[in-house]
This record gives sequence, structure tokens and C-alpha cells, in this order.
Amino acid sequence: MSPEGLLSIGELAERAGVTVKTVRFYSDLGLLPEVSRSGGGHRRYGPEALDRLRLIRSLRALGLPVPEVSRVLDEGDGLTGSLENALDARLRELGSEMAALRWREAALQLVRDCPAGERAERLRLVGAVSEPPSTAALARFWRGALPARLSSRLRSVILDHAVPRPPVDPTPAQVLAFARLHAIATAPCPAGDPRRPARHRTDADCRPDVLYDGLFDAYSLAAADLRTGRTPDRGQALDCFVTAHATARDLPDTPAFRRRLDTLLTRAADPMIDRYWELTGVLTPSPDPTLGAVHEWLRSALSDDVARAAG
Repeated sequence: MSPEGLLSIGELAERAGVTVKTVRFYSDLGLLPEVSRSGGGHRRYGPEALDRLRLIRSLRALGLPVPEVSRVLDEGDGLTGSLENALDARLRELGSEMAALRWREAALQLVRDCPAGERAERLRLVGAVSEPPSTAALARFWRGALPARLSSRLRSVILDHAVPRPPVDPTPAQVLAFARLHAIATAPCPAGDPRRPARHRTDADCRPDVLYDGLFDAYSLAAADLRTGRTPDRGQALDCFVTAHATARDLPDTPAFRRRLDTLLTRAADPMIDRYWELTGVLTPSPDPTLGAVHEWLRSALSDDVARAAG
């Protein structure tokens, strides 16, 4: 140490347990200001530089980027403010990184353990999904499928039910299910594709908000029936389901309307959408059935009801 109590760059590096190159790097970035220069142009640091250098190393060891380290040092209080914000941001980043790693681990197991003949397809499916997986494509799929005149309130409710969140700690089977959902959502659908008008769209003369509000009431009733294992049949859930469709079209619930509705729903049935809901169930295993399962239960109940009336 010099008579003035200043440290040379070598002395500072030795006391901090780092290399001279490291001290010079942080100095050049402005994180570790020098007090003066010797007659020969060598850097000199004050005694406080040692604690500052140790703090810099600690912050960098936590993964904070240099700009965040600089903000923490500039604030002067290492326990609040900028440090808390920087640590919160780093924790969010780590959460995202860990989610990506868990997804990658399950994806690797999925490809490694599958039959050789399925490996190319699974690589293609998994490779099309980001890490961590994003639900943006699924949300776009449903926004395009829902009626244009549907209110933002109902659109948001439907998206909450129809867009499953990837599991925090996925199994290989769930990785495959999500990758297949992503493939469905991003598959090209030409204007002439017969599936296009079947994607949960409604008649031009139908009031979509009235329809979907009524459908959610019917779905709640039918979900209770599904949970108890009841087979599709007549009852309050079916009546509520038909009433929703009839009221949305300003029509009465009559046997003729039920026949027309059964025909309409049968024609609109889409195996791709059925598969979507099946895969959604893999991603969100719970006692509560998916909207797709509830809709199919009600559709089957309606078909049975129409068949009985005809017989």
C-alpha cells in the first residue's frame, strides 16, 4: 500500500482474490473507479475499493448483468431499491430458464424412449415448440375460431378454458400432447377446408353472447353429470343447452328445432377439435371435464333425445 493508503491494481487484485485482468475489466466499465494514477501511469485505488469489488463479484455471482450491477452501486444502498428490483428480475429470469430446462428434459426423454419409427415425427413436433413453451399460437387459433361479434368478456372466458397452460414440471406424455396441440393450432386451413366454418362458429342470425352465456350454464350442469359418471340423457342440462341455442336465434325450443339443431351440430363436428380437447385433458388432468368433453356429452344427449322422439 502506498503512503497515502492507496492500493495498486495488483494489491487490490490480491486482496480480493481475483486477477489483475478482472480489476482492470471492472475499472474500464466504470464500476470500480480509480482514485489516481502513479507517476508511471499505474492505477491507484482507495481502501473502499476492496469492499466495492467484493460486492461487484457477489452481484455478478448471482447472475446480475453489468447494467444492473451499475445501478445497484450507483444507488449506494445495497439492501433496498435497485438491488431488490434486480434480484426480483433475476428470479423471474431463472424461473423461465428452469421451466425451459424442465421442458427440455421431458422432451429429451420423449424422443429417447419412443420407438425408432416414431422418432422423426416427435422430433418435428417438439422442435416446432419454443422453450419454455408459449400458448400464443393456441390463443390465436381460438381467437380466429370464435365468432367475430363475441364480446371481449366471453372471448376471455373461453380462452381461459380452451388454452391449457403447460405444466410446470411436464411429463414426456404432456410434452407430446402440447406439441400436438401446437401442431393443430398452427396447421394451415385453406378457405375451402370444410373444417373452417365448423370451428365453433355460429349462424349469421345467431346472437353469440346470448348463445355462449347460455352454453356455459348448460356446461356447468352437464359437468356435474359427467363427474358422477352419468350417461348422456334428457334433463336440465340438455334443456338448458337447447334453450341457449334457441334463444340466441329468437326461436322456441320445439321438437322441430331440436332436430334442426342436432343436424347442425352433427355436421359441424370436427375430429380435429375433438382431438384438441382430448389432448387438453392430458395437459390438465383433473376431475373437471374439458369444455369439449361436456359439449360432446350434451351433443350425444341431444341426438338420443331426437332419436327417441322420432321412434
